[in-house]
Amino acid sequence: MALATAEGIMRRRINQAHMVNGVSFVNPDAAYIDVDVEIAPEVQIEANVTLKGQTKIGAETVLTNGTYIVDSEIGAGAVITNSMIEESTVADGVTVGPYAHIRPGSSLAKDVHIGNFVEVKGSSIGENTKAGHLTYIGNCQVGSNVNFGAGTITVNYDGQHKFKTTIGNNVFVGSNSTIIAPVELGDNSLVGAGSTITKDVPADAIAIGRGRQVNKEEYALRLPHHPKNK
Repeated sequence: MALATAEGIMRRRINQAHMVNGVSFVNPDAAYIDVDVEIAPEVQIEANVTLKGQTKIGAETVLTNGTYIVDSEIGAGAVITNSMIEESTVADGVTVGPYAHIRPGSSLAKDVHIGNFVEVKGSSIGENTKAGHLTYIGNCQVGSNVNFGAGTITVNYDGQHKFKTTIGNNVFVGSNSTIIAPVELGDNSLVGAGSTITKDVPADAIAIGRGRQVNKEEYALRLPHHPKNK
């Protein structure tokens, strides 16, 4: 009981010091900030935000409800929405979330967008690259202006070893693609939606790695659950 009371007093002192320096809290009693965290002026912090370790937050960044950041550096003007960031670097103007997870060893360059239910692990991502939803980027070096379609997965683990994927600049990866490392996608290349990529893709090439669609005319009529057979 005494320990909880002491922790509450310390939390209020830490948050009050940040408010004096120009940090805005929606509810300072519901923000948990370690003593070594550095926060620049004009940062907005909503309720239930946790900042731990040696974290640094740049000016005019917004941290929304439920965000959890550990030992990471966040640039100016970023927006982190209900997401977790661990031991990573996030540059100016980056948007993360909601419900994204930036795992240790990751670096997001300026104006990157990491959307909902995206996980990034041990990867470097170049400027203006976007992964809007439902994507796993693991052990990757990604260039600038890359677009990951929904459901894209980089397959980096064979059960024993981790392998690297390298993606150049201006690459478009179609939705529900699987990129099996080690593999390299050259600059300006395009991966067709639903592809499984196991070989390098040259610059300016289109890669399609999926089975050809076959339509069997009127075959559904043979099935017992077809409306005409009931």
